[in-house]
Amino acid sequence: MPRNPGRHDLGLRASLLFPDREIVERYYVPLVYTACRTCYSELEPDEIFRRAVDGRVDPDRQRELIGRVIESGHGSTIEHIVFTFGISGVSRTLSHQLVRHRAGVAFDQQSQRYVKYKGASTMEPGSIAEAEPALRERYEGQIAGALDLYGDLLAAGIPGEDARFVFPNATRTNLVMTANFRALIHMSGLRLCTMAQWEIRRLFQLIRHEIFAVSPFLGSFLAPKCVPLGYCDEAGNRDGHCPIRPHKDAVLAAWAERAKGSRAGRELPAPEAADAEATP
Repeated sequence: MPRNPGRHDLGLRASLLFPDREIVERYYVPLVYTACRTCYSELEPDEIFRRAVDGRVDPDRQRELIGRVIESGHGSTIEHIVFTFGISGVSRTLSHQLVRHRAGVAFDQQSQRYVKYKGASTMEPGSIAEAEPALRERYEGQIAGALDLYGDLLAAGIPGEDARFVFPNATRTNLVMTANFRALIHMSGLRLCTMAQWEIRRLFQLIRHEIFAVSPFLGSFLAPKCVPLGYCDEAGNRDGHCPIRPHKDAVLAAWAERAKGSRAGRELPAPEAADAEATP
């Protein structure tokens, strides 16, 4: 089982910039409810929304419908609400992974071209921090040397856009990320998985915590993808070392065995056996 990245103080942060709890409680659930209900109602959307906001529709009823719609896979209804995060102290290794998410998400990132990094900081993986001292010192020396060279290049008049070429992937960076809720569920499904890289997994643990703080109901939908699927589809978990859900190979094998047994129980007797049973 992979180690929980939360066991290390990685120095990264994720803060929900928008919305706050009041906006979520007053408008977000009614907005998603309106999107869901519009598909099945003769009422106009603004009337559905007013009834949801002013309490004429029980909040529990709203959440029940939203839950059923999300679980059925109709994700368009949750694209109407967005969450904006300030993300800081993450490595360039993480940001290169994060910006691969494109549908339903927007990013703005601290520029290594325009920002002069006078006090650049870096990420040290836990595996290196706990490594043999001599090996760890070589890593730290390599990182420090790159940052020192960066400073010397700037001092010599080298443009920042060229001096940054010496930066390692360990260099920290900051981003603003806005995602609609459907995209956030998808991203969390991949990045909360124990097979995800440890740093980005930790980031999405923090993101999930931020959503829970403003809405435990919405936060409950942020989970490793195996939770809603009911099985794990990661090729790297065929040995079952992550116990959250059984691997799909095991699920399909069990289903095939059960189906085989069911078919055997329904087989008709051979003609000769049927004749023998009919003979008095």
